[in-house]
Amino acid sequence: MATSASQTLRSPFLRNPTSSLSLSSKNPLAFSLPSRRRLAAPRLVVVFSAARLDAKPTVLVAEKLGEAGLDLLKEFANVDCSYNLSPEELCTKISLCDALIVRSGTKVSREVFESSGGRLKVVGRAGVGIDNVDLGAATEFGCLVVNAPTANTVAAAEHGIALLTAMARNVAQADASVKAGKWQRNKYVGVSLVGKTLAVMGFGKVGSEVARRAKGLGMHVIAHDPYAPADRARAIGVELVSFDEALATADFISLHMPLTAATNKVLNDETFAKMKKGVRIVNVARGGVIDEDALVKALDSGIVAQAALDVFTVEPPPQGNKLVLHERVTATPHLGASTMEAQEGVAIEIAEAVVGALKGELAATAVNAPMVPAEVLAELKPYVELAEKLGRLAVQLVAGGSGVKNVKVSYASARAPDDLDTRLLRAMITKGLIEPISSVFVNLVNADFTAKQRGLRITEERTILDGSPESPLDSIQVQIANVESKFASAISDSGEIKVEGRVKDGVPHLTRVGSFEVDVSLEGSIILCRQVDQPGMIGLVGSILGEENVNVSFMSVGRIAPRKQAVMAIGVDDQPSKQSLKRIGDVPAIEEFVFLKL
Repeated sequence: MATSASQTLRSPFLRNPTSSLSLSSKNPLAFSLPSRRRLAAPRLVVVFSAARLDAKPTVLVAEKLGEAGLDLLKEFANVDCSYNLSPEELCTKISLCDALIVRSGTKVSREVFESSGGRLKVVGRAGVGIDNVDLGAATEFGCLVVNAPTANTVAAAEHGIALLTAMARNVAQADASVKAGKWQRNKYVGVSLVGKTLAVMGFGKVGSEVARRAKGLGMHVIAHDPYAPADRARAIGVELVSFDEALATADFISLHMPLTAATNKVLNDETFAKMKKGVRIVNVARGGVIDEDALVKALDSGIVAQAALDVFTVEPPPQGNKLVLHERVTATPHLGASTMEAQEGVAIEIAEAVVGALKGELAATAVNAPMVPAEVLAELKPYVELAEKLGRLAVQLVAGGSGVKNVKVSYASARAPDDLDTRLLRAMITKGLIEPISSVFVNLVNADFTAKQRGLRITEERTILDGSPESPLDSIQVQIANVESKFASAISDSGEIKVEGRVKDGVPHLTRVGSFEVDVSLEGSIILCRQVDQPGMIGLVGSILGEENVNVSFMSVGRIAPRKQAVMAIGVDDQPSKQSLKRIGDVPAIEEFVFLKL
Protein backbone atom coordinates (compact mmCIF):
# COMPACT_ATOMS: atom_id res chain seq x y z
CA MET A 1 0.00 0.00 0.00
CA ALA A 2 1.28 3.50 -0.86
CA THR A 3 1.21 6.30 1.70
CA SER A 4 1.62 10.00 1.07
CA ALA A 5 3.37 12.68 3.10
CA SER A 6 3.22 16.34 2.10
CA GLN A 7 5.79 18.90 3.15
CA THR A 8 7.35 22.17 2.09
CA LEU A 9 11.16 22.11 2.18
CA ARG A 10 13.11 25.33 2.11
CA SER A 11 16.66 24.71 3.35
CA PRO A 12 19.27 24.58 0.58
CA PHE A 13 21.79 22.86 2.81
CA LEU A 14 22.93 19.26 2.65
CA ARG A 15 22.35 16.94 5.59
CA ASN A 16 26.00 16.10 5.74
CA PRO A 17 28.02 19.34 5.98
CA THR A 18 31.10 17.61 4.63
CA SER A 19 29.37 16.43 1.47
CA SER A 20 30.38 17.97 -1.80
CA LEU A 21 28.40 18.41 -5.03
CA SER A 22 30.11 19.15 -8.32
CA LEU A 23 27.62 21.05 -10.45
CA SER A 24 28.58 23.25 -13.37
CA SER A 25 26.03 26.00 -14.13
CA LYS A 26 26.24 25.12 -17.82
CA ASN A 27 26.13 21.38 -17.25
CA PRO A 28 24.52 20.65 -13.88
CA LEU A 29 25.10 16.94 -14.29
CA ALA A 30 28.82 17.06 -14.95
CA PHE A 31 30.93 15.69 -12.15
CA SER A 32 34.54 14.72 -11.80
CA LEU A 33 36.75 12.89 -9.39
CA PRO A 34 39.99 14.47 -8.25
CA SER A 35 43.08 13.04 -9.84
CA ARG A 36 45.01 10.44 -7.85
CA ARG A 37 47.62 12.93 -6.75
CA ARG A 38 44.89 14.96 -5.02
CA LEU A 39 43.23 12.04 -3.24
CA ALA A 40 45.65 12.12 -0.31
CA ALA A 41 43.62 14.86 1.37
CA PRO A 42 39.90 14.67 0.46
CA ARG A 43 38.57 18.11 -0.41
CA LEU A 44 35.46 19.32 1.42
CA VAL A 45 33.12 22.16 0.52
CA VAL A 46 33.59 23.75 3.85
CA VAL A 47 34.75 27.35 3.58
CA PHE A 48 36.92 27.50 6.67
CA SER A 49 36.38 30.36 9.08
CA ALA A 50 39.30 32.60 9.85
CA ALA A 51 38.15 32.58 13.44
CA ARG A 52 39.33 28.99 13.60
CA LEU A 53 42.76 29.89 12.25
CA ASP A 54 45.57 31.90 13.74
CA ALA A 55 46.15 34.05 10.66
CA LYS A 56 43.75 36.29 8.76
CA PRO A 57 42.76 35.15 5.30
CA THR A 58 44.20 37.03 2.34
CA VAL A 59 41.94 38.63 -0.29
CA LEU A 60 43.43 39.60 -3.66
CA VAL A 61 41.56 42.49 -5.30
CA ALA A 62 42.61 42.34 -8.95
CA GLU A 63 40.54 45.27 -10.25
CA LYS A 64 39.54 48.63 -8.81
CA LEU A 65 36.97 48.41 -6.04
CA GLY A 66 35.19 51.18 -4.13
CA GLU A 67 36.70 52.29 -0.82
CA ALA A 68 33.64 51.24 1.19
CA GLY A 69 34.07 47.66 -0.03
CA LEU A 70 37.80 47.68 0.68
CA ASP A 71 37.17 48.94 4.22
CA LEU A 72 34.79 46.03 4.87
CA LEU A 73 37.35 43.56 3.58
CA LYS A 74 40.17 45.05 5.69
CA GLU A 75 38.16 44.56 8.88
CA PHE A 76 38.27 40.81 8.33
CA ALA A 77 41.20 39.97 6.06
CA ASN A 78 44.55 41.04 4.70
CA VAL A 79 43.81 42.85 1.44
CA ASP A 80 46.22 42.89 -1.52
CA CYS A 81 45.17 45.39 -4.20
CA SER A 82 47.14 44.44 -7.31
CA TYR A 83 45.62 45.77 -10.53
CA ASN A 84 46.39 45.03 -14.20
CA LEU A 85 47.98 41.66 -13.49
CA SER A 86 48.97 39.54 -16.46
CA PRO A 87 47.61 35.96 -16.47
CA GLU A 88 51.05 34.72 -15.44
CA GLU A 89 51.27 37.20 -12.56
CA LEU A 90 47.79 36.26 -11.35
CA CYS A 91 48.68 32.57 -11.36
CA THR A 92 51.82 33.32 -9.37
CA LYS A 93 50.03 35.38 -6.72
CA ILE A 94 46.95 33.21 -6.31
CA SER A 95 48.66 30.43 -4.32
CA LEU A 96 48.98 32.91 -1.44
CA CYS A 97 45.31 33.99 -1.47
CA ASP A 98 42.09 32.69 0.07
CA ALA A 99 39.78 34.89 -2.00
CA LEU A 100 39.92 36.79 -5.28
CA ILE A 101 37.76 39.75 -6.34
CA VAL A 102 37.53 40.77 -10.01
CA ARG A 103 35.33 42.79 -12.34
CA SER A 104 34.91 41.87 -16.00
CA GLY A 105 38.48 42.54 -17.14
CA THR A 106 40.25 39.68 -15.37
CA LYS A 107 39.98 36.15 -16.73
CA VAL A 108 39.72 33.60 -13.90
CA SER A 109 40.66 30.50 -15.87
CA ARG A 110 41.24 26.87 -14.97
CA GLU A 111 44.95 27.69 -14.74
CA VAL A 112 44.19 30.13 -11.92
CA PHE A 113 42.41 27.46 -9.88
CA GLU A 114 45.14 24.91 -10.60
CA SER A 115 47.81 27.42 -9.54
CA SER A 116 46.03 28.13 -6.25
CA GLY A 117 46.97 24.67 -4.98
CA GLY A 118 43.55 24.34 -3.31
CA ARG A 119 43.92 27.47 -1.16
CA LEU A 120 41.52 29.67 -3.16
CA LYS A 121 38.10 29.31 -1.50
CA VAL A 122 36.06 32.20 -2.94
CA VAL A 123 35.98 34.19 -6.17
CA GLY A 124 33.90 37.37 -6.03
CA ARG A 125 32.68 39.00 -9.26
CA ALA A 126 31.95 42.68 -8.63
CA GLY A 127 28.94 42.84 -10.94
CA VAL A 128 26.35 40.49 -12.42
CA GLY A 129 27.95 38.62 -15.34
CA ILE A 130 30.33 35.73 -14.65
CA ASP A 131 31.45 35.03 -18.23
CA ASN A 132 35.06 35.64 -17.23
CA VAL A 133 35.09 32.95 -14.52
CA ASP A 134 35.48 29.24 -15.36
CA LEU A 135 32.62 27.97 -13.21
CA GLY A 136 33.28 24.33 -14.03
CA ALA A 137 36.87 24.59 -12.81
CA ALA A 138 35.79 26.59 -9.74
CA THR A 139 33.34 23.86 -8.75
CA GLU A 140 35.82 21.08 -9.45
CA PHE A 141 38.40 22.74 -7.19
CA GLY A 142 35.85 23.38 -4.42
CA CYS A 143 35.85 27.17 -4.88
CA LEU A 144 32.65 29.14 -4.29
CA VAL A 145 31.85 31.87 -6.85
CA VAL A 146 29.66 34.81 -5.77
CA ASN A 147 28.51 37.92 -7.61
CA ALA A 148 26.78 41.25 -6.86
CA PRO A 149 23.46 41.20 -8.75
CA THR A 150 21.39 43.85 -6.96
CA ALA A 151 23.48 46.98 -6.45
CA ASN A 152 23.18 48.13 -10.08
CA THR A 153 19.37 48.01 -10.18
CA VAL A 154 18.52 51.68 -9.66
CA ALA A 155 21.39 52.89 -11.85
CA ALA A 156 20.26 50.71 -14.76
CA ALA A 157 16.63 51.79 -14.33
CA GLU A 158 17.60 55.47 -14.25
CA HIS A 159 19.66 55.07 -17.40
CA GLY A 160 16.72 53.39 -19.10
CA ILE A 161 14.49 56.36 -18.25
CA ALA A 162 17.24 58.78 -19.34
CA LEU A 163 17.41 57.09 -22.75
CA LEU A 164 13.61 56.99 -22.98
CA THR A 165 13.22 60.74 -22.46
CA ALA A 166 16.30 61.69 -24.49
CA MET A 167 15.03 59.61 -27.41
CA ALA A 168 11.51 61.05 -27.24
CA ARG A 169 12.86 64.62 -27.40
CA ASN A 170 15.81 64.01 -29.77
CA VAL A 171 18.26 65.33 -27.17
CA ALA A 172 21.42 63.67 -28.54
CA GLN A 173 20.72 64.60 -32.17
CA ALA A 174 19.75 68.17 -31.32
CA ASP A 175 22.86 68.58 -29.16
CA ALA A 176 25.12 67.39 -32.01
CA SER A 177 23.30 69.72 -34.43
CA VAL A 178 23.77 72.81 -32.24
CA LYS A 179 27.44 72.00 -31.71
CA ALA A 180 27.80 71.76 -35.49
CA GLY A 181 26.59 75.38 -35.75
CA LYS A 182 23.00 74.56 -36.80
CA TRP A 183 19.66 75.67 -35.33
CA GLN A 184 17.05 73.11 -36.51
CA ARG A 185 14.06 73.46 -34.19
CA ASN A 186 11.56 72.11 -36.71
CA LYS A 187 13.65 69.02 -37.48
CA TYR A 188 13.82 67.86 -33.87
CA VAL A 189 10.21 68.09 -32.80
CA GLY A 190 9.70 65.26 -30.29
CA VAL A 191 6.82 63.27 -28.83
CA SER A 192 5.22 63.48 -25.39
CA LEU A 193 5.36 60.59 -22.94
CA VAL A 194 2.12 61.41 -21.11
CA GLY A 195 -0.65 58.98 -22.00
CA LYS A 196 1.62 56.76 -24.10
CA THR A 197 1.82 53.00 -23.52
CA LEU A 198 5.17 51.62 -22.37
CA ALA A 199 5.70 47.84 -22.58
CA VAL A 200 8.31 46.64 -20.08
CA MET A 201 9.65 43.33 -21.41
CA GLY A 202 11.03 41.58 -18.34
CA PHE A 203 9.51 42.61 -15.00
CA GLY A 204 12.38 41.81 -12.66
CA LYS A 205 14.28 44.23 -10.46
CA VAL A 206 15.28 46.71 -13.18
CA GLY A 207 12.08 46.36 -15.18
CA SER A 208 9.85 47.05 -12.19
CA GLU A 209 11.92 50.13 -11.24
CA VAL A 210 11.60 51.45 -14.79
CA ALA A 211 7.84 50.88 -14.58
CA ARG A 212 7.59 52.88 -11.34
CA ARG A 213 9.42 55.81 -12.86
CA ALA A 214 7.45 55.67 -16.11
CA LYS A 215 4.20 55.77 -14.14
CA GLY A 216 5.49 58.97 -12.55
CA LEU A 217 5.91 60.42 -16.04
CA GLY A 218 2.24 59.80 -16.76
CA MET A 219 2.70 56.76 -18.97
CA HIS A 220 0.38 53.74 -19.14
CA VAL A 221 2.61 50.77 -18.32
CA ILE A 222 2.09 47.16 -19.33
CA ALA A 223 4.58 44.33 -18.88
CA HIS A 224 5.38 40.84 -20.10
CA ASP A 225 7.16 38.36 -17.84
CA PRO A 226 5.94 34.78 -17.31
CA TYR A 227 7.27 34.77 -13.75
CA ALA A 228 6.10 38.16 -12.53
CA PRO A 229 3.39 37.79 -9.86
CA ALA A 230 0.25 39.64 -10.98
CA ASP A 231 -0.32 41.09 -7.51
CA ARG A 232 3.16 42.66 -7.44
CA ALA A 233 2.50 44.22 -10.84
CA ARG A 234 -0.94 45.47 -9.79
CA ALA A 235 0.56 47.06 -6.67
CA ILE A 236 2.40 49.57 -8.85
CA GLY A 237 -0.37 49.93 -11.42
CA VAL A 238 1.08 47.66 -14.11
CA GLU A 239 -0.93 45.20 -16.20
CA LEU A 240 0.70 41.88 -17.16
CA VAL A 241 -0.01 40.89 -20.77
CA SER A 242 1.14 38.31 -23.30
CA PHE A 243 4.25 38.83 -25.43
CA ASP A 244 2.26 39.45 -28.61
CA GLU A 245 -0.16 41.84 -26.90
CA ALA A 246 2.75 43.86 -25.52
CA LEU A 247 4.27 44.19 -29.00
CA ALA A 248 0.96 45.11 -30.66
CA THR A 249 -0.14 47.83 -28.22
CA ALA A 250 3.07 49.56 -27.13
CA ASP A 251 4.13 53.05 -28.17
CA PHE A 252 7.44 52.50 -26.37
CA ILE A 253 9.17 49.18 -25.57
CA SER A 254 11.81 48.92 -22.83
CA LEU A 255 13.82 45.68 -22.76
CA HIS A 256 14.90 44.18 -19.42
CA MET A 257 15.15 40.47 -20.20
CA PRO A 258 18.28 38.32 -19.80
CA LEU A 259 20.10 36.92 -22.82
CA THR A 260 19.21 33.22 -22.97
CA ALA A 261 18.60 30.74 -25.75
CA ALA A 262 14.91 31.70 -25.61
CA THR A 263 15.54 35.47 -25.80
CA ASN A 264 18.42 35.51 -28.30
CA LYS A 265 17.29 37.85 -31.13
CA VAL A 266 13.75 37.78 -29.75
CA LEU A 267 13.20 41.10 -31.51
CA ASN A 268 13.60 40.14 -35.18
CA ASP A 269 11.92 40.63 -38.55
CA GLU A 270 8.90 38.61 -37.43
CA THR A 271 8.37 40.40 -34.12
CA PHE A 272 9.01 43.87 -35.57
CA ALA A 273 6.21 43.16 -38.06
CA LYS A 274 3.80 42.69 -35.13
CA MET A 275 4.57 46.10 -33.62
CA LYS A 276 2.60 49.30 -33.91
CA LYS A 277 4.06 51.49 -36.68
CA GLY A 278 6.21 54.21 -35.14
CA VAL A 279 7.14 52.30 -31.97
CA ARG A 280 10.21 53.44 -30.02
CA ILE A 281 12.60 50.94 -28.40
CA VAL A 282 14.97 51.22 -25.42
CA ASN A 283 17.51 48.51 -24.56
CA VAL A 284 19.61 48.61 -21.39
CA ALA A 285 19.55 44.80 -20.96
CA ARG A 286 21.69 42.71 -23.33
CA GLY A 287 22.59 43.47 -26.94
CA GLY A 288 21.88 39.97 -28.22
CA VAL A 289 18.14 40.16 -27.54
CA ILE A 290 17.78 42.32 -30.67
CA ASP A 291 18.60 41.20 -34.20
CA GLU A 292 20.55 44.34 -35.09
CA ASP A 293 20.24 43.92 -38.86
CA ALA A 294 16.47 43.51 -38.48
CA LEU A 295 16.34 46.65 -36.33
CA VAL A 296 18.12 48.67 -39.03
CA LYS A 297 15.53 47.49 -41.58
CA ALA A 298 12.68 48.33 -39.19
CA LEU A 299 14.11 51.83 -38.66
CA ASP A 300 14.50 52.38 -42.40
CA SER A 301 10.93 51.22 -43.09
CA GLY A 302 9.42 53.35 -40.32
CA ILE A 303 8.07 50.44 -38.27
CA VAL A 304 10.45 51.58 -35.54
CA ALA A 305 10.59 55.37 -35.27
CA GLN A 306 13.58 55.54 -32.93
CA ALA A 307 15.82 53.34 -30.80
CA ALA A 308 17.94 54.13 -27.74
CA LEU A 309 20.60 51.50 -27.06
CA ASP A 310 23.09 51.06 -24.23
CA VAL A 311 24.10 47.52 -25.19
CA PHE A 312 25.14 45.81 -28.41
CA THR A 313 25.74 42.28 -29.66
CA VAL A 314 29.47 43.03 -29.99
CA GLU A 315 30.97 45.58 -27.59
CA PRO A 316 32.40 47.91 -28.57
CA PRO A 317 30.57 47.83 -31.91
CA PRO A 318 32.86 47.75 -34.97
CA GLN A 319 33.68 50.96 -36.81
CA GLY A 320 31.02 51.89 -39.34
CA ASN A 321 28.26 49.95 -37.57
CA LYS A 322 25.04 50.89 -39.41
CA LEU A 323 22.92 50.75 -36.28
CA VAL A 324 25.18 53.04 -34.24
CA LEU A 325 25.44 55.53 -37.10
CA HIS A 326 21.71 55.57 -37.85
CA GLU A 327 20.31 59.09 -37.42
CA ARG A 328 17.34 57.85 -35.40
CA VAL A 329 19.42 55.86 -32.92
CA THR A 330 20.72 57.19 -29.60
CA ALA A 331 23.69 55.13 -28.40
CA THR A 332 25.67 54.99 -25.14
CA PRO A 333 28.66 52.73 -24.30
CA HIS A 334 27.09 50.32 -21.77
CA LEU A 335 26.63 52.92 -19.04
CA GLY A 336 23.71 51.26 -17.24
CA ALA A 337 25.64 50.59 -14.03
CA SER A 338 27.99 53.55 -14.32
CA THR A 339 27.11 55.81 -11.42
CA MET A 340 29.32 56.53 -8.43
CA GLU A 341 26.61 55.24 -6.12
CA ALA A 342 26.19 51.98 -8.02
CA GLN A 343 29.92 51.35 -8.05
CA GLU A 344 30.09 51.83 -4.29
CA GLY A 345 27.04 49.60 -3.85
CA VAL A 346 28.64 46.84 -5.91
CA ALA A 347 31.82 47.13 -3.84
CA ILE A 348 29.90 46.73 -0.58
CA GLU A 349 27.72 43.90 -1.88
CA ILE A 350 30.64 41.83 -3.17
CA ALA A 351 32.75 42.51 -0.08
CA GLU A 352 29.93 41.30 2.19
CA ALA A 353 29.43 38.19 0.07
CA VAL A 354 33.15 37.31 0.09
CA VAL A 355 33.55 37.90 3.83
CA GLY A 356 30.43 35.84 4.55
CA ALA A 357 31.74 32.97 2.42
CA LEU A 358 35.13 33.07 4.16
CA LYS A 359 33.28 32.81 7.48
CA GLY A 360 31.66 29.61 6.26
CA GLU A 361 28.26 31.10 5.37
CA LEU A 362 26.51 30.03 2.16
CA ALA A 363 25.92 33.15 0.13
CA ALA A 364 22.54 33.80 -1.49
CA THR A 365 24.42 35.20 -4.51
CA ALA A 366 26.44 32.01 -5.07
CA VAL A 367 26.48 31.03 -8.75
CA ASN A 368 27.98 27.57 -8.38
CA ALA A 369 27.37 24.74 -5.94
CA PRO A 370 29.45 23.04 -3.27
CA MET A 371 30.66 19.48 -3.95
CA VAL A 372 29.31 16.09 -2.85
CA PRO A 373 30.78 12.63 -3.28
CA ALA A 374 30.75 11.45 -6.88
CA GLU A 375 29.06 8.15 -5.97
CA VAL A 376 26.01 10.01 -4.61
CA LEU A 377 25.73 12.13 -7.73
CA ALA A 378 26.28 9.05 -9.94
CA GLU A 379 23.21 7.37 -8.42
CA LEU A 380 21.05 10.49 -8.72
CA LYS A 381 22.40 11.64 -12.08
CA PRO A 382 19.56 10.39 -14.34
CA TYR A 383 16.94 11.59 -11.83
CA VAL A 384 18.60 15.00 -11.62
CA GLU A 385 18.40 15.22 -15.41
CA LEU A 386 14.77 14.08 -15.32
CA ALA A 387 13.90 16.69 -12.68
CA GLU A 388 15.37 19.58 -14.65
CA LYS A 389 13.74 18.50 -17.92
CA LEU A 390 10.33 18.12 -16.29
CA GLY A 391 10.70 21.67 -14.98
CA ARG A 392 11.63 22.92 -18.46
CA LEU A 393 8.69 21.10 -20.04
CA ALA A 394 6.19 22.33 -17.47
CA VAL A 395 7.13 26.00 -17.72
CA GLN A 396 7.03 25.93 -21.53
CA LEU A 397 3.44 24.70 -21.32
CA VAL A 398 2.40 27.83 -19.41
CA ALA A 399 0.63 30.51 -21.44
CA GLY A 400 2.09 34.01 -20.91
CA GLY A 401 0.50 36.66 -18.73
CA SER A 402 -0.62 34.68 -15.67
CA GLY A 403 2.72 34.08 -13.91
CA VAL A 404 3.98 30.89 -12.25
CA LYS A 405 3.43 30.97 -8.49
CA ASN A 406 2.55 27.52 -7.14
CA VAL A 407 4.38 24.34 -8.11
CA LYS A 408 3.84 20.95 -6.52
CA VAL A 409 6.40 18.18 -6.90
CA SER A 410 5.47 14.58 -6.11
CA TYR A 411 8.05 11.82 -5.66
CA ALA A 412 7.11 8.13 -5.68
CA SER A 413 9.74 5.92 -4.05
CA ALA A 414 10.15 2.69 -2.10
CA ARG A 415 12.83 4.30 0.04
CA ALA A 416 12.12 5.70 3.47
CA PRO A 417 12.07 9.53 3.63
CA ASP A 418 15.32 9.59 5.59
CA ASP A 419 17.06 7.62 2.83
CA LEU A 420 16.07 10.00 0.05
CA ASP A 421 17.14 13.63 0.23
CA THR A 422 15.20 15.41 -2.51
CA ARG A 423 16.77 18.84 -2.13
CA LEU A 424 19.03 18.37 -5.13
CA LEU A 425 16.06 17.21 -7.21
CA ARG A 426 13.99 20.19 -6.10
CA ALA A 427 16.86 22.50 -6.98
CA MET A 428 17.03 21.03 -10.48
CA ILE A 429 13.26 21.38 -10.97
CA THR A 430 13.64 25.01 -9.91
CA LYS A 431 16.52 25.33 -12.37
CA GLY A 432 14.32 23.97 -15.16
CA LEU A 433 11.46 26.30 -14.26
CA ILE A 434 13.52 29.49 -14.01
CA GLU A 435 16.66 29.30 -16.16
CA PRO A 436 15.00 29.20 -19.62
CA ILE A 437 13.88 32.82 -19.22
CA SER A 438 16.36 34.11 -16.66
CA SER A 439 20.04 34.97 -16.44
CA VAL A 440 20.24 33.43 -12.95
CA PHE A 441 22.26 30.24 -12.53
CA VAL A 442 20.21 27.96 -10.27
CA ASN A 443 21.86 25.27 -8.17
CA LEU A 444 21.65 23.60 -4.78
CA VAL A 445 23.00 26.68 -3.03
CA ASN A 446 20.63 29.32 -4.39
CA ALA A 447 17.57 27.41 -5.65
CA ASP A 448 15.23 28.14 -2.74
CA PHE A 449 16.37 31.76 -2.48
CA THR A 450 15.89 32.28 -6.22
CA ALA A 451 12.42 30.73 -6.17
CA LYS A 452 11.35 32.85 -3.21
CA GLN A 453 12.73 35.99 -4.87
CA ARG A 454 10.44 35.34 -7.84
CA GLY A 455 7.38 34.55 -5.76
CA LEU A 456 7.59 30.86 -6.71
CA ARG A 457 6.32 28.49 -3.99
CA ILE A 458 7.40 24.89 -4.43
CA THR A 459 5.84 22.22 -2.22
CA GLU A 460 6.87 18.57 -2.13
CA GLU A 461 4.87 15.40 -1.61
CA ARG A 462 6.26 11.89 -1.20
CA THR A 463 4.40 8.68 -1.94
CA ILE A 464 6.02 5.67 -0.29
CA LEU A 465 5.70 2.56 -2.43
CA ASP A 466 6.00 -1.12 -1.54
CA GLY A 467 8.86 -2.95 -3.17
CA SER A 468 12.64 -2.87 -3.41
CA PRO A 469 14.38 0.41 -2.54
CA GLU A 470 17.19 -0.41 -4.96
CA SER A 471 16.33 2.56 -7.19
CA PRO A 472 16.06 5.99 -5.54
CA LEU A 473 12.78 6.87 -7.27
CA ASP A 474 9.95 5.35 -9.26
CA SER A 475 8.63 8.64 -10.70
CA ILE A 476 8.64 12.43 -10.40
CA GLN A 477 5.55 14.53 -11.09
CA VAL A 478 5.48 18.34 -11.52
CA GLN A 479 2.22 20.31 -11.29
CA ILE A 480 1.75 24.06 -11.86
CA ALA A 481 -1.45 25.48 -10.42
CA ASN A 482 -3.56 28.52 -11.31
CA VAL A 483 -2.17 29.06 -14.82
CA GLU A 484 -3.42 28.72 -18.37
CA SER A 485 -1.69 26.33 -20.75
CA LYS A 486 -0.53 26.63 -24.36
CA PHE A 487 -1.55 22.97 -24.68
CA ALA A 488 -4.96 22.42 -23.10
CA SER A 489 -4.44 18.66 -22.86
CA ALA A 490 -1.64 19.26 -20.34
CA ILE A 491 -4.29 20.38 -17.82
CA SER A 492 -5.18 17.50 -15.49
CA ASP A 493 -8.67 16.71 -14.23
CA SER A 494 -7.90 18.76 -11.10
CA GLY A 495 -7.03 21.84 -13.18
CA GLU A 496 -3.23 22.01 -13.01
CA ILE A 497 -0.59 21.61 -15.69
CA LYS A 498 0.80 18.15 -14.98
CA VAL A 499 3.83 16.32 -16.34
CA GLU A 500 5.32 13.11 -14.98
CA GLY A 501 8.46 11.17 -15.78
CA ARG A 502 10.52 8.10 -14.94
CA VAL A 503 14.04 6.86 -15.55
CA LYS A 504 14.18 3.79 -17.81
CA ASP A 505 17.53 2.09 -18.42
CA GLY A 506 19.27 5.22 -17.19
CA VAL A 507 17.38 7.54 -19.58
CA PRO A 508 14.73 10.08 -18.47
CA HIS A 509 11.29 9.48 -20.02
CA LEU A 510 8.12 11.57 -20.11
CA THR A 511 5.30 9.24 -19.03
CA ARG A 512 2.30 11.51 -18.47
CA VAL A 513 0.97 14.80 -19.82
CA GLY A 514 -2.21 16.01 -18.12
CA SER A 515 -4.50 12.97 -17.98
CA PHE A 516 -2.81 11.20 -20.92
CA GLU A 517 -0.20 8.47 -20.50
CA VAL A 518 2.70 8.65 -22.97
CA ASP A 519 6.20 7.19 -23.13
CA VAL A 520 8.83 9.31 -24.84
CA SER A 521 12.55 9.70 -24.17
CA LEU A 522 13.49 13.18 -22.94
CA GLU A 523 16.26 13.68 -25.46
CA GLY A 524 16.35 16.39 -28.12
CA SER A 525 12.97 18.15 -28.24
CA ILE A 526 9.32 17.11 -28.14
CA ILE A 527 6.19 17.79 -30.18
CA LEU A 528 2.89 17.16 -28.38
CA CYS A 529 -0.27 16.79 -30.48
CA ARG A 530 -3.84 16.28 -29.37
CA GLN A 531 -5.70 14.47 -32.09
CA VAL A 532 -8.68 12.37 -32.99
CA ASP A 533 -7.54 8.77 -32.60
CA GLN A 534 -7.64 7.32 -36.12
CA PRO A 535 -5.41 5.21 -38.38
CA GLY A 536 -2.51 6.81 -40.22
CA MET A 537 -1.78 9.73 -37.88
CA ILE A 538 1.69 8.53 -36.85
CA GLY A 539 2.68 7.98 -40.48
CA LEU A 540 1.25 11.33 -41.59
CA VAL A 541 3.10 13.40 -39.00
CA GLY A 542 6.25 11.30 -39.46
CA SER A 543 6.15 11.96 -43.20
CA ILE A 544 5.92 15.74 -42.70
CA LEU A 545 8.98 15.64 -40.46
CA GLY A 546 10.82 13.23 -42.73
CA GLU A 547 10.40 15.50 -45.74
CA GLU A 548 12.45 18.09 -43.87
CA ASN A 549 15.02 15.53 -42.74
CA VAL A 550 14.01 15.90 -39.08
CA ASN A 551 14.86 12.64 -37.35
CA VAL A 552 12.19 11.18 -35.06
CA SER A 553 13.82 9.50 -32.05
CA PHE A 554 10.66 8.37 -30.26
CA MET A 555 6.91 8.39 -30.79
CA SER A 556 4.20 7.46 -28.31
CA VAL A 557 0.39 7.77 -28.28
CA GLY A 558 -1.78 7.92 -25.19
CA ARG A 559 -5.55 7.81 -25.65
CA ILE A 560 -8.75 7.93 -23.64
CA ALA A 561 -10.39 5.14 -25.67
CA PRO A 562 -10.23 3.83 -29.26
CA ARG A 563 -11.39 6.39 -31.83
CA LYS A 564 -11.60 9.08 -29.14
CA GLN A 565 -9.09 11.78 -28.22
CA ALA A 566 -5.40 10.90 -28.03
CA VAL A 567 -2.14 12.70 -27.30
CA MET A 568 0.84 11.88 -29.50
CA ALA A 569 4.31 12.67 -28.11
CA ILE A 570 7.08 12.82 -30.71
CA GLY A 571 10.77 13.09 -29.83
CA VAL A 572 12.83 14.88 -32.49
CA ASP A 573 16.58 15.43 -32.77
CA ASP A 574 16.26 18.76 -34.61
CA GLN A 575 13.93 21.74 -34.47
CA PRO A 576 11.39 21.59 -37.31
CA SER A 577 10.84 24.71 -39.41
CA LYS A 578 7.82 26.92 -38.80
CA GLN A 579 6.41 25.72 -42.11
CA SER A 580 6.60 22.06 -41.02
CA LEU A 581 5.00 22.85 -37.66
CA LYS A 582 2.23 24.73 -39.47
CA ARG A 583 1.63 21.72 -41.73
CA ILE A 584 1.30 19.52 -38.66
CA GLY A 585 -1.17 21.97 -37.14
CA ASP A 586 -3.16 22.05 -40.38
CA VAL A 587 -3.83 18.29 -40.30
CA PRO A 588 -7.64 18.16 -39.80
CA ALA A 589 -7.53 15.47 -37.10
CA ILE A 590 -5.00 17.44 -34.99
CA GLU A 591 -6.85 19.69 -32.55
CA GLU A 592 -3.82 21.36 -30.94
CA PHE A 593 -0.07 20.94 -30.77
CA VAL A 594 2.99 22.48 -29.12
CA PHE A 595 6.75 22.26 -29.73
CA LEU A 596 8.89 22.06 -26.58
CA LYS A 597 12.67 22.54 -26.44
CA LEU A 598 14.69 20.62 -23.90
